Amino acid sequence: MSYPLLSIQNLSVAFGSGNNKNLAVKKVSYDVNPGEVVAVVGESGSGKSVTALSVLQLLPKEQTSYPEGNLLFCPDGSSQIDLLQTNNAQLQHIRGSEIAMIFQEPMTSLNPVFTCGSQVMETIRLHRKCNAAIAREATLDLFNKVQLPDPAGMLKKYPHELSGGQKQRVMIAMAISCNPSLLIADEPTTALDVTVQKSVVELLANLQAQRNMGMIFITHDLGLVQDIADKVVVMYKGEIVEQNNTRELFRNPVHPYTKALLACRPILYPKGVRLPVVSDFLKAADKGETDKPSLQDSTGWAVSGAEKSHGRKTVSANKLPVDGKATQQGDTALLRVNDLKVWYPVQKNLLGKARSHFKAVDGISFDLLESETLGIVGESGCGKTTLGRAILRLVPITGGSILYKGDDLAKQNREQMNRLRKDIQLVFQDPYGSLNPRISVGEAIREAMTVHGLLDNPSQRKEKVIELLEKVNMQADHYHRHPHAFSGGQRQRIGIARALALNPGFIVFDESVSALDVSVQAQVLNLINDLKAEFGFTALFISHDLGVVKYISDRILVMNKGKMEEIGPAEDVFRNPQSDYTKRLLDAIPGQI
Repeated sequence: MSYPLLSIQNLSVAFGSGNNKNLAVKKVSYDVNPGEVVAVVGESGSGKSVTALSVLQLLPKEQTSYPEGNLLFCPDGSSQIDLLQTNNAQLQHIRGSEIAMIFQEPMTSLNPVFTCGSQVMETIRLHRKCNAAIAREATLDLFNKVQLPDPAGMLKKYPHELSGGQKQRVMIAMAISCNPSLLIADEPTTALDVTVQKSVVELLANLQAQRNMGMIFITHDLGLVQDIADKVVVMYKGEIVEQNNTRELFRNPVHPYTKALLACRPILYPKGVRLPVVSDFLKAADKGETDKPSLQDSTGWAVSGAEKSHGRKTVSANKLPVDGKATQQGDTALLRVNDLKVWYPVQKNLLGKARSHFKAVDGISFDLLESETLGIVGESGCGKTTLGRAILRLVPITGGSILYKGDDLAKQNREQMNRLRKDIQLVFQDPYGSLNPRISVGEAIREAMTVHGLLDNPSQRKEKVIELLEKVNMQADHYHRHPHAFSGGQRQRIGIARALALNPGFIVFDESVSALDVSVQAQVLNLINDLKAEFGFTALFISHDLGVVKYISDRILVMNKGKMEEIGPAEDVFRNPQSDYTKRLLDAIPGQI
């Protein structure tokens, strides 16, 4: 009799003790066969990573219990081992040599005080029981296999000297170093741009096929699932709601939650159409409705069945929003960026004068119209975040001009810039890192009003903060809670509320939805559209996710190595890209339809 490589049977995982136990995973069952890729998808908190960490027993023992279930591992096809019943010595052997794991964040997984080569060599020596010379040759071979540039040089580099994609390749090399039977990849491409993401996924797929490994691929990106997986397991609130082969699940999803995950991807919709969210589908299911919920655009247009076509909508030119008003984009340039340069010295002579520079932003010019949203896209390191921060004068400018309402921001002194900060705001990529953990979110929003002297007294400011919290779909009693009490999506809404507190004319969104689950991302994008229609601010939207940028932007500017590749209306850039670099970015979008 031949057994699956891994059989997860009725697994339940609880945290806490006594009456305070919290059941994070509830009776989860699925199999992984040799040579099979099983994708596990779901939002943060769905239990997908907890299940995977249970396989290797990496959860804290004193806080974790397994009320029921089995984790049956069968590397030889004939005898099963229950990983929940194995002792520490057995687990130590299985980890790395039989089952390996690639974690979501390679920077925190790699030891910053050791070179990348020494860390992979250590794993090889531990499991293969070989000397340093053999381990070094094996590591060099692995670095070649994972297509790291200059493999010999990479042996001597520390993690901070590598890009995100390179660090992830080192982690992959470490994971496959002992030829495991099962590879668990936990969100391995979340923070990577599309081209690096594509290369990492192709690399994993090739290595998995060459070695006939079983793989559990954990992700919230359904586009990636379509490209790599044989089977998909969908988790929601600790339970499996659906599992099927990939082709059938995408063609005929059964559970409302699966339908929602497939439907709320921004790339499926033109600008202005309101993105569906999970609650839309669950409410429809509760009412006994089997069809997709009706959608609306951000100005209130209803999307009729006749206008639906694979999630796309066409609106005739003479249609008006339900309130009879339309937010018109102005024809006046609010912002004019001319030949902007941000250069950093790389080498200096004996007198301290720069001999060469790293040109993060190199001669960028564009106009931004009133009420327009301009998307900035490009790979990591292309200069898009530096461009946004330079416009806000948060990094030193080497040359060029930034005219905001006619004033050159590049020539403003500190006092003048402090006055202008009220009108130009930034929403950060990491909302938790940008919020003070020691003060409540209400105080964090009110602080900006106090600094700039908005409203007459603290009571009025508190009322305004509560109004803003409610506008971003939070509650009044959230005012007194601290950042740790909120999810990632909620913290991002708080960051948006704080940016709006001063009623700015211009907001830079820097990778503001990149770390969010696809369904939470849809909620935040809908919110940005709603607030933009209400407040009429102008926006610069920076992202490596081209689907998001296409959905949210009027125009798109593509950057590469500090320079502008092209700029144009969002649809034109997607349908008829002029630059080979842009074409390469578009080709790398996962799960294209």
